[in-house]
Amino acid sequence: MIKNKFISLLNRYKTDLPTFTIIGVGPGDPSLLTIAAIDAIKKAKVIVFPISDDNKKSFAAEIVKKYTKFKKTIPIIFPMARKDFDPDQIWSNAVEKIVKFIQNGESVVLLCLGDTSLFASSSNILRLIKNNHAEILTKTIPGISSISAAAALNNFDLVKKGETLIIKECPSSDLELTSLISEIRGNKTVLVIMKVGKRWNIVRKTLEKEEIINESIIALNVGMPDQIIQYASQYKKDTMPYFSLLLIRLNL
Repeated sequence: MIKNKFISLLNRYKTDLPTFTIIGVGPGDPSLLTIAAIDAIKKAKVIVFPISDDNKKSFAAEIVKKYTKFKKTIPIIFPMARKDFDPDQIWSNAVEKIVKFIQNGESVVLLCLGDTSLFASSSNILRLIKNNHAEILTKTIPGISSISAAAALNNFDLVKKGETLIIKECPSSDLELTSLISEIRGNKTVLVIMKVGKRWNIVRKTLEKEEIINESIIALNVGMPDQIIQYASQYKKDTMPYFSLLLIRLNL
């Protein structure tokens, strides 16, 4: 029974029909790409990747550029929570482009920075395709998340036996963050806070007030040339880049 399920899983990645595949390309280091991701890119005729606006490069595309030569590369502006973009319109336009390629017999890969299951905007596109174009074969290939990479680089156990792991986007107020920290105290809970970025000043003051800044780990631009991983108390700048997270365990 288990063997049959394993064979079925493998078969999902083997087909001659044009497919739509979302792949996680990891946090930034090309050496962290999975074999499944590389194979999917090589087989696809069209590579779709996110950009924040028309004048910016794609981090995801840079990671896989070695494998995308001579392929059709299609940038799509992702809203990234910006008010000047209409997210519903963006997802609809992206789906329309992707579907046209697939209907023309060309397999399409959509690149997703990090892992496909953690704060992935690509899930909006997948949802629309599954709802409106059920005939299209879709696949999702996971990648290494910045959380996993940051933990590994610091020899930090994300979760041990008997512990709970909480992953949250960075709160916008010190009251929310204080409440989160109170929740994990004494409860064998590890807290991961994503996308600290411009909220770093609020976060730093809260960590200092709660007297945990010396045991909180920051990870910035994981897998990229300017990567920083250190204790929060060691970071002296007033802002953090967009790709930033915190690892907090209070039950050492």
